[in-house]
Amino acid sequence: MIQSTDGVIHGRTIELAEDLGLGEGQRVRVTVESAREALPWGEGIRRSAGAVADCGELDAIFESIQREHRLR
Repeated sequence: MIQSTDGVIHGRTIELAEDLGLGEGQRVRVTVESAREALPWGEGIRRSAGAVADCGELDAIFESIQREHRLR
């Protein structure tokens, strides 16, 4: 049986978010994957700001896109 749940590390102990329904002392195999914290709304855009700052032709590309949208 394979189950998945979230947990929090406390030293060498992992506190699970829910009871898995397994018996006390039952042997298990554990695979740990770090959970990604959800970013606040807009944080992804903020972190990418300036990513294309050195792209000299970017203004021309956006102007071209705007022209195409106006024609539709």
